Amino acid sequence: MLSEQSLHMIDIVARLGSFTAAANELHKVPSAVSYAVKQIETDMGVVLFERHHRSVTLTEPGKLFLQRSRELLRQMQEVKAETQRAANGWKPSLSIALDNIVRADRISALIADFYREFDDVELIIRIEVFNGVWESLSTGRSDIAIGATTAIPVGGVYQYRDMKDIQWAFLVSKKHPLASVEGPLSDEDLRQYPAICLEDTAREIPKRTTWLLDNQRRLVVPDWIRAINCFTAGLGVGYMPIHLAEPFMMSGILVEKTLENPKAASPCCLAWDQQRMSPALQWVLDYLGDTEQLHKQWLG
Repeated sequence: MLSEQSLHMIDIVARLGSFTAAANELHKVPSAVSYAVKQIETDMGVVLFERHHRSVTLTEPGKLFLQRSRELLRQMQEVKAETQRAANGWKPSLSIALDNIVRADRISALIADFYREFDDVELIIRIEVFNGVWESLSTGRSDIAIGATTAIPVGGVYQYRDMKDIQWAFLVSKKHPLASVEGPLSDEDLRQYPAICLEDTAREIPKRTTWLLDNQRRLVVPDWIRAINCFTAGLGVGYMPIHLAEPFMMSGILVEKTLENPKAASPCCLAWDQQRMSPALQWVLDYLGDTEQLHKQWLG
């Protein structure tokens, strides 16, 4: 059977073009190297080297063998390195679930900084909505979640870091009939208009909605970008996180209204599975910082 040592020896003989030169590098006598190469050729039934007076050259099968053996040696080194890293807690990938409520402009900075730190770990970013974040953690699809609500709908033992509350604004288009109505709006004022809701990405646990009254139609969209388009077109009414809605409120495109029964703020957190801890996950936890930094950068 070919060993790593045998492949290295063939590589050295081919590179130096001489059994004697190879023997000097391997600290062996030339006859031992020549015999070992001949034994490999006999076992394979293939001549790898043409013998000359004081040198050797690869045959065509020998060239193919050398190419494949060098590939195999690289793979063997990678297996060794990955095994050693795994023994020290290294994992080949890290999956981060981001709730759609967090600021999208922070994602690219996180990715860039992560890859500057880790050149051997694959980063997987998943955008989830509401309970889909927790489902991603509970099923093992993700190792850490940014922007998870603290109303936990799944079992399991998780670690948390508070991100403070998400504040909500109830919005209508500036051209919507409710835009000019003064005073707090009642449920009856709102029920006749579709509620713009995000589609919860959970598939195995119950879904949640942003806000919905009894007997009110829904207009379900996949993300806040599509929700904003629907709000500005006057296709419905509903809530958005203030940090996402503020630019559109300030420009006058969307109008914030007060309600008789307003939606409460939503507690938000960073959550992770301690049992999936790795150097990459620890780096992300350190990078994201404390409660104040998390709130300012991702919900501010």
